[in-house]
Amino acid sequence: MANTKRGHNEGSIRQRSDGRFEVRVTAGIDFKTGKAKRISHYAKTKSEAVKLLHEVGYNIHINEMVDPTSTRLVDWLRIWLETYMKNSLKQSTYTSYRGYIENHLAKSFPTLKLKDLTSKMLQDFYNYKLTEEGLSPKTITNLHRCLHKSLKQAVLEHHLNFNPCDAVNLPRNEKPQVEILTREEQERLIYTSYKFRYGIFVRLTLATGIRLGELLGLRWEDIDTRKNMLNIRRTLNRLPKVDYNGVGNSTEIVIQEPKTQNSVRSIPLIQVIINELQQWRNVQFSDSRAAGAAYNDYGFIVTNPLGGYIEPRTFKDYYDEILEASGLEHYTFHALRHTFATRAMEQGMDSKTVSTLLGHYSVSFTLDTYTHVLDSQKHEEMKLMENLFNMPTIPQHQSYPVVVTPVPNGFIINAVDFEDFTIEAENIQNGISCIQSSIVQKLENIYPPLPTPTNELVVNPNEFVIMITI
Repeated sequence: MANTKRGHNEGSIRQRSDGRFEVRVTAGIDFKTGKAKRISHYAKTKSEAVKLLHEVGYNIHINEMVDPTSTRLVDWLRIWLETYMKNSLKQSTYTSYRGYIENHLAKSFPTLKLKDLTSKMLQDFYNYKLTEEGLSPKTITNLHRCLHKSLKQAVLEHHLNFNPCDAVNLPRNEKPQVEILTREEQERLIYTSYKFRYGIFVRLTLATGIRLGELLGLRWEDIDTRKNMLNIRRTLNRLPKVDYNGVGNSTEIVIQEPKTQNSVRSIPLIQVIINELQQWRNVQFSDSRAAGAAYNDYGFIVTNPLGGYIEPRTFKDYYDEILEASGLEHYTFHALRHTFATRAMEQGMDSKTVSTLLGHYSVSFTLDTYTHVLDSQKHEEMKLMENLFNMPTIPQHQSYPVVVTPVPNGFIINAVDFEDFTIEAENIQNGISCIQSSIVQKLENIYPPLPTPTNELVVNPNEFVIMITI
């Protein structure tokens, strides 16, 4: 039995009785015993074992000894993800972070030292991703958040003095493109859905706005029949499988709590949906009787004829069949959620309630997403202001009565529709001209009054009326 040892506790290789080669290395501390932790890897040939020893030894060294003067950026990112984040992230978020690191950062900065990363370098990197590779602003923002968290940890551990992410400008996020069924399309889809086994779940989504993963993760225990409430407590999605070495090529069904606390919520059910869910329960009972021992009841609401859950890709196929039979153009399943939100706001539901039902993190996000609804509502609501401005239209030129009273030294001229517009003049023509100019000057700052009808004027026997045009 061959046994090759390496110095300085760098590991060893020995051949086992079954012919395989065991690579043993020291990796940190076994916190249960307080002694050095030994881990083993196996290879079919000695050359493979030597190569594996070098690789494993390098990875252990990188993880245990972070030297900012020599550690590569990509090595630090991997250490941060596996050591600090892996146990605190949802699997979907971990997968996203791993993708940002391996598919973007590792490819663009394969040899860059952690200490050599600059804000200018990052800005050029983001600009390249946006203009050359066509990454969306949202993807770049998410990538940036991942990198920012990692480098923040490096600053806390004094590997960096400054976080380069703090000095970059991110591209402005575009407003989300929202697909919405018209009312006529919604009616056609609902009508057609009654012809299909899973049509009930199209109607349930249109009545609640839940996401596909939330729909497929529903169990009967999530329905409170006493309060007619639907409780969102978990999601069912197919995600990349995570193993010891990170994310592999295979995928798996993952049932977990919703990503955010806001997504854990309760949604009231209208009576027609409650009745249809009870009818669907009868369908499941029929499936159970038909399948016999082959039926497995795991408590899911959305199930195949054998009682098992339905994964997202399969359910989308069922949805597409219903959509095609409705004669509609292709709408994603998520469009049903947008349609629910739009109809709710059109019917007058307040934005805070809509936001809560959808599980959004803020009302402002809801308002920003459904601006198109608000624009139409603004036009309708502004019509309420019309009554305030339903006043008679004032012609451009008006004729106002002026009462003229003869006096011994001339005439007293009084413009009855304007307070304090009374003058005394020796010549009536000059007096009229003067008062007319004064009225024109005053009307520059006030809304013109309506002329008093001449039949409503009270005139003394020695007085007479002259009409002047303004």
